[in-house]
Amino acid sequence: MAEERRLIMLPGPTNVPDRVMRAMLKPIINHRGSEFAALLDSVSEGLKYVFETKQDVYVLTSSGTGAVECAISNVINPGDKVIIPVFGVFSERLKEKVTRHGGKVVEIPVEWGNAPTAEQIKTALEEEKDAKLLAIVYNETSTGVTVRELPEMGKMAKENDILLIADAISILGGDHLPVDEWNIDICVTGSQKCLACPPGLAMISVGKRAWETIDKRAVKPPYYFDLISIRDYASRKETPFTPAISLYYALDEALKIIKEEGLEKRYQRHATCAQAFYTALEALDLKPYAAENVRSNTVISVNVPRKVDGAKIREVMREHYKVVIAGGMGKIRQLILRIGCMGIVSEAEVLVTIDALENALADLEHPVKIGTGIEVARQVF
Repeated sequence: MAEERRLIMLPGPTNVPDRVMRAMLKPIINHRGSEFAALLDSVSEGLKYVFETKQDVYVLTSSGTGAVECAISNVINPGDKVIIPVFGVFSERLKEKVTRHGGKVVEIPVEWGNAPTAEQIKTALEEEKDAKLLAIVYNETSTGVTVRELPEMGKMAKENDILLIADAISILGGDHLPVDEWNIDICVTGSQKCLACPPGLAMISVGKRAWETIDKRAVKPPYYFDLISIRDYASRKETPFTPAISLYYALDEALKIIKEEGLEKRYQRHATCAQAFYTALEALDLKPYAAENVRSNTVISVNVPRKVDGAKIREVMREHYKVVIAGGMGKIRQLILRIGCMGIVSEAEVLVTIDALENALADLEHPVKIGTGIEVARQVF
């Protein structure tokens, strides 16, 4: 029996265009042959456009977490100091990865719901002059927070001659992130978020300064995530290991769609949809979790109303109104709801989601005037 189709408004995976899904039906090809070489060329060109970089960009058959692991494990030597602002689950995971690979974490603790500031990074750099790396989650998926001062942080990292790694898994392709302009040495993302592609691929850009560190690293790189090996194979238009060919077809199609729309139009569409969500939530007397000046355009976080079970809200939305959203993570697991505002999101998806949320709250006897959120969201569009 076929699964009933629902509107997926998670912070990943997200809805995938039919055109991208159909691309995966193409025949399997030899990943050591000319057809795959041409596919890899096309994908690489599309990724450089989305990353806004002239540097190397590679595709990994892994989750986004794999790309973060790849980045960390290729540049850190045991004992290297790494500055990491921690303000959510994924920045906590970033800290854990660095520790596991022998790095010494200099943590900048930030209250969840807020973002690290350039001033905090400046202070850390002044106090830790021997730091080798600054690692930042650009968009903290667990809290719906975007680090809006990342451009200034990139400039400081370059001035202090340390590398900057940016985890952009839940934002690249949905908001501004010019990798070269912002001096990001390594940037990673995943296929299943703002690129509107099925899960299973991760992408990583590697700049010249990062290569200098990788090439002279004291310890051997990981076997599967060896960037030197990946670079060598890429030079002959191959991958070191068998790639997920069908997902490459999907990614290629997704990147073509992005280029057809144009990055600026895509960013504006995401920003407009996010504003519609935030306006509707406030009209419904629901408080966004993230501080206003750092609210994400791709992950909308909102506090669960008092005396209402967040899990029940999600269950009613999923089962009665066919819209799937997420709960919180970590220490705020029960306290917030998260809505993905990414990929192919448009007015239609936003209004359907708001309508489902309004009705779910009403069904659970939370005082809400049906249509209030819809009305103000429409005005945004």
